[in-house]
Amino acid sequence: MAESTTKGNAATETAAKPAAGLKATVLGKQANADLPKALFSEPFHESLVFEAARADLASRRRGTHSSLTRGEVSMTTAKAWRQKGTGRARAGALSVPHRYGGGAAFGPKPRHYTVKVNRKARRKALRAALSIHADRGSVAVLDGSGYTDPSTKTAAAALTKWGADRPTLVVIGAEEEGVAKSFRNIEGISVALAAATGVADLVGASSLVVSEAALSELEGRAG
Repeated sequence: MAESTTKGNAATETAAKPAAGLKATVLGKQANADLPKALFSEPFHESLVFEAARADLASRRRGTHSSLTRGEVSMTTAKAWRQKGTGRARAGALSVPHRYGGGAAFGPKPRHYTVKVNRKARRKALRAALSIHADRGSVAVLDGSGYTDPSTKTAAAALTKWGADRPTLVVIGAEEEGVAKSFRNIEGISVALAAATGVADLVGASSLVVSEAALSELEGRAG
């Protein structure tokens, strides 16, 4: 009985440890690269990922929608007809919401949609979204130095050779303009800066390509 308990504890400890030696394909090369364990070994937290993705999408809404109230429509302020003696119901301003051309009642006005997510929760959700791609084998590492001169043909060939599922998200560093120009015109490919990549972008992509420069930036963001 004691031996069985010991084996059970050992199995639990093994399962709790993150996978060792995380590897990813180097795009366009016959080689593998090591993935940072700090980024790609986080267990999946569905509630945190949902909360962070919702906040990302909400923050992108401009919130500039606006309808005219009864005080803003272009309408005369004169009384429709005199109060008594016409045989009709009394009426005041024509700008009321129930009349044609009147203002909107409880219509939308400019507002923000931002949702606060705690910093630790946001970082944990980012790591979890990255780790899902590592678990599925849908992440590749890109050497940005090979795209000093933009080449869409080279980028498309590298993606085809890897067998990337679309949509694919390519995360690059701030100075990798050649990489952005090489990938941005390919159908089903989105290019995003590491500093602006959100959880919604990661969970919405079937495949993920991360440049070496972007990896270090993501490590700084994800903590």
